[in-house]
Amino acid sequence: MLVPQAECAQAPPAGMTLVSAGRYTPLFRGERDPKDVAVSAFFLDVEPVTNGDFLEFVRSNPKWRRSQVKRLFADEQYLRLWAGDLDPGSDAAVNAPVVQVSWFAAKAYSSWKGKRLPTTAEWEYAAAASPNRPDGEKDLEFTKHLRTWYATPAPEVLPAVGNGAANYFGVKDLHGLIWEWVSDFNTAMVTGDARGDTGLDRQLFCGGGSEGTKERDNFPAFMRYGFRSSLKASYTVHNLGFRCALSLTMEQR
Repeated sequence: MLVPQAECAQAPPAGMTLVSAGRYTPLFRGERDPKDVAVSAFFLDVEPVTNGDFLEFVRSNPKWRRSQVKRLFADEQYLRLWAGDLDPGSDAAVNAPVVQVSWFAAKAYSSWKGKRLPTTAEWEYAAAASPNRPDGEKDLEFTKHLRTWYATPAPEVLPAVGNGAANYFGVKDLHGLIWEWVSDFNTAMVTGDARGDTGLDRQLFCGGGSEGTKERDNFPAFMRYGFRSSLKASYTVHNLGFRCALSLTMEQR
C-alpha cells in the first residue's frame, strides 16, 4: 500500500529514485505479529550495481579483489566470471550486473558509496510495484511476467542493466535480470522495522522478484523464500547481485 505524500524536499542523488512510504505484507508471520510492516520513504538505485561499478570499488579497495579477499567474507566462486582482479573480461560486461559477490562484499561496496543495502521490507515493497501501479499484484500482465521469469533459467552471460521498463517508482530490473542481496535476515520471521537487525552473527538472505503477496498459490514467493533460506553471508551465486539504498535525512523529509 502506498502512502501518498510529498516526503522529499530535494531531488534524489544521481542514479537513485525516491520510493514513497507505504506498507509491506510479509509472506509469513506469527499469530501475534502485525499484518504488515511500515516502510519509510527512501532512495533506491534505479539499476543494479554493474561490473564497471564494482571494478571502481576493487581498484580503490584491494582487499576486495578476487585474489585477495578473505574466505571468511567470500567463497571460492567470488567474481568467478571475471578474467582477473581488475579485468571483468568478456563474460562480465562492464554494463552488466555484477554477480558472484557475497553479502559482505555488497555491504562493503554500499558503505564505500555512502549508502547501504536495502532491507527486505524495502526491497520487497519497491519490487511489488508494476510499471503502472504500486500494487503490482493487481496488474495481471506484471504477475504473468514474474511467473515467466521464475520458470526461466538465468543465461550464462547476463545482459546489460537498464533494458527493462521502470516500475511505478522509477526503479529498473528488480525482476527479470538477477536476484539481489538485502541487508537483513529473512523478514518472514521479523516484525516491525528490521533496519537494525543487521548483526553479522545472524544468517543473512537475499531478495529476488516479489509480488508482495502471501497467498498459498504464489509460487514465486515460496521459491524466493526457499532460495533465501539456503544462503549464508559469504556465499556467491551466478545470478545474485545487489543495488544500494539510502535513508532520507530529516532535511530531506
